[in-house]
Amino acid sequence: MDAETGSISGGGCPFHGETRSLLGRTNKDWWPDALQLEILTQQGRNADPMGDDFDYAEAFNALDYNALKADLTALMTDSQEWWPADYGHYGPFFIRMAWHAAGTYRTGDGRGGAGSGQQRFAPLNSWPDNGNLDKARRLLWPIKKKYGKHISWADLFILTGNVAIESMGGPVFGFGGGRKDVFEPETVYWGTEELWVNEGVETRIIPDEGKALDGPLAAIQMGLIYVNPEGPGGNPHDPEGMARDMRETFARMAMNDEETVALTAGGHAFGKAHGAAPADTLSGSPESEALALQGFGWATNEEDIAAGRITTSGIEGAWTPNPTQWGNDYFRLLFKYDYKLVQSPAGANQWTPIDPDPEDMAPDARDPNKKVPTMMTTADMALKLDPEYRKISERFLNDQAALDDAFARAWFKLCHRDMGPKVRYLGPEVPEEDLIWQDPVPAGTKPSDSDVAAFKSAILSSGLGVSELVKAAWASASTYRNSDHRGGANGARVRLAPQNGWAVNDPDELAKVLGKIDELRGSLSMADAIVLAGAAAVEKAAADAGHKVSVNVSTGRGDASEEQTDAESFEPLEPWADGFRNYLRMKASVKTEDMLVDRAHLLGLSIPEMTVLVGGMRALGAVSGNTGHGVLTDRPGTLTNDFFVNLLDMGTKWVVVDESEDEEFVGKDRKSGAEKWRATRTDLVFGSNSQLRAQAEIYAEDGAEAKFVNDFVAAWTKVMDADRFDLA
Repeated sequence: MDAETGSISGGGCPFHGETRSLLGRTNKDWWPDALQLEILTQQGRNADPMGDDFDYAEAFNALDYNALKADLTALMTDSQEWWPADYGHYGPFFIRMAWHAAGTYRTGDGRGGAGSGQQRFAPLNSWPDNGNLDKARRLLWPIKKKYGKHISWADLFILTGNVAIESMGGPVFGFGGGRKDVFEPETVYWGTEELWVNEGVETRIIPDEGKALDGPLAAIQMGLIYVNPEGPGGNPHDPEGMARDMRETFARMAMNDEETVALTAGGHAFGKAHGAAPADTLSGSPESEALALQGFGWATNEEDIAAGRITTSGIEGAWTPNPTQWGNDYFRLLFKYDYKLVQSPAGANQWTPIDPDPEDMAPDARDPNKKVPTMMTTADMALKLDPEYRKISERFLNDQAALDDAFARAWFKLCHRDMGPKVRYLGPEVPEEDLIWQDPVPAGTKPSDSDVAAFKSAILSSGLGVSELVKAAWASASTYRNSDHRGGANGARVRLAPQNGWAVNDPDELAKVLGKIDELRGSLSMADAIVLAGAAAVEKAAADAGHKVSVNVSTGRGDASEEQTDAESFEPLEPWADGFRNYLRMKASVKTEDMLVDRAHLLGLSIPEMTVLVGGMRALGAVSGNTGHGVLTDRPGTLTNDFFVNLLDMGTKWVVVDESEDEEFVGKDRKSGAEKWRATRTDLVFGSNSQLRAQAEIYAEDGAEAKFVNDFVAAWTKVMDADRFDLA
């Protein structure tokens, strides 16, 4: 945890607190005068200059990997006059760049992380915590220019961090490439605050006021990657709160206590923090600056830069006397000295050792002949003052090999956690070891066509209904998140804890269905059999509606074991709401229709795909709890467009059941007043919202039945196969 930056909630509601939008503050809010390019990406127009046919894996595999690493190693000590390297080495700067590219990842929704090079775009390029990283990226431009399409910015950020560690003698566990760049900001909920951390924004955890960290978020304040290094809300006199904030935010980024300590100590073994001048002497962030600065922000004059009078976090100084050399000086100094609270030249709270020995002083970043005191942040002090962190820190103090291994593994996890299964990794430095957080799945065997046909016939004759088979397949596959590529049908983890007990999956019904599938599957894997059972049910439902279709889902999946499944890490994948199954655990601060859109986004679905899937699932009767809500048809289990036809029927008047909840509605015949249907907000939004109504009208038209069936099958197959990276 770089000082330039500042119990996981798990099954808790990710949308608690005051009513809010899923978007929170957007770039338009922060920079209303910025050039708005969104108009050019409407109607599905692609902002990617590489085009849909570009195969990044193919390009990466043709990369001269060793030459690239050699060039990056040379860059580490090639100090440039326009932004000189501290201590003559850019390594610490690039470690921070890579850390901050990866460190936005959060387990709650799998968003953030280094996977698409988002640090290049607003808001991340202008977060206070990312101060001066615009210079790090610009230092890399000549190398990116040289290797072009063969290395994405997203991969380059992380590989550069690895090379930086290696160049200073630090341990590295490996590197996996495969992160493909995007070319526009991704829509991510970063919070609702209207101010950045350095503008007095309130901390997100205030126990005395009952204020908890908003579900999907991980950072403690707006514009931070992790925590405020000065202390909770900038208060350096709250060591318990500092440890609490660290434990909570790192857990939400998939790190346990040992990994938290190892990363903090390992990151702070290198480089320095910058707070040599008051922050008000700097210009604005990159996104708000003048055209002539060409994307640079936080500008100051050249004389100050040359002299090292630079401010980023506001904290000033190095942690160790050897800022460009891996070792254990961090823990040695942390425990050797008592520390006193001081303020940096920029006015930030930090801690300095009392009466340090001359050999424990650090070199000046520009003048190696000058010595200056080292420092610790309040976050560093927590590793000494918190009892659990202290135990781990003392072990690392006395066992360098343990620290080496723990840091290398934690760094690898930090930089690769959002990449998903190991099969997505590219390059010669991919570790052979399978790690539990990679959600390993044994290789499957592709069954014969005759075995598939025999199983489909058997499952349709088993007495299980269409809706039961469809719901089981959806429960298995729809856990997939395209944010961090976790979940999905491969591995059949729907039969394991915690997924087999999720309320949305109707556990008793699911157990019955999975038991019958297991009984009949023969040589098929459970993962294949679950998906094929759903495919068979969809084919039957389409045939019953008069349409012969083939649901060509892939096969060859493997089955994960309990030993290969970190059950706790799957808890955040449990949906609070699943609009496709008309499921809502309880009312939240976000509208249920917003949560449907959010879930569709995580599944990688378009608006038409989301629309047709909802309509089809309702027609198939695939509603959680079998409530019948939204099943607007007299022939459930048949793949018809009845949901759209009946939703848009002007002979029906919809009335809210409980205005205080505004979640359940009754559809009544306008003439007789008799009840016809029951539905939820997730159903009615397809008639209420103008854009979704336009979609619904297409599928409700006379003669649209075949289009509806074919579009549903295509979208269904996309969800079932969403995690089949091994097929690419």
